[in-house]
Amino acid sequence: MFGKMLGAFVGEKVAGPNRKLTGGLIGAAVPAIAKRGLGPLVLAAAAGWGAKKLWDRRRNRGEAS
Repeated sequence: MFGKMLGAFVGEKVAGPNRKLTGGLIGAAVPAIAKRGLGPLVLAAAAGWGAKKLWDRRRNRGEAS
């Protein structure tokens, strides 16, 4: 519950003075979304980062020869 209240407060600040209710609702939803969606998102980002490193390493190996 504390996470939802903190998220609502932060969402309200991010939304600005004209959209207090909208920012509060978005901020309250963020902890629930983060619980379910953050793991796969981090996994996809890590896989993309690793693929880019591998791609760069292979491309640079051909230029050094």
